[in-house]
Amino acid sequence: AVQLVESGGGSVQAGGSVTLSCKAIGFSIDDSDMGWFRQAPGKEREGVSCISRTGQRTIDADSVKGRATISRDSAKNTLYLQLINLKPEETGMYYCAARGPLYYGLICNEQDYEYWGQGTQVTVSS
Repeated sequence: AVQLVESGGGSVQAGGSVTLSCKAIGFSIDDSDMGWFRQAPGKEREGVSCISRTGQRTIDADSVKGRATISRDSAKNTLYLQLINLKPEETGMYYCAARGPLYYGLICNEQDYEYWGQGTQVTVSS
């Protein structure tokens, strides 16, 4: 069975940074585009950053451009997200997602991702 297990969340002060990890189980990240999404309290889930199965293409949300680095380690079958200069409004649950092996063409929309992790909480205090 496909599983995505996130880790690395926690509490951080505004201006700080966080590095999230997502271990993929049951499939290879080389076979799927991957992404990070987040959901702030009372808001809809939104795409943060997505990466193609080859790692050659990335898409970042405008709100995180210049502050987010998405990366992948095929040997560890793990996806990462580093987010710097965090803002309090970026508090929320961060989810790892996989688009699935049948889909090609990198996009970063929630509805196009098939597999989801349980999420890891990031809390940014001012």
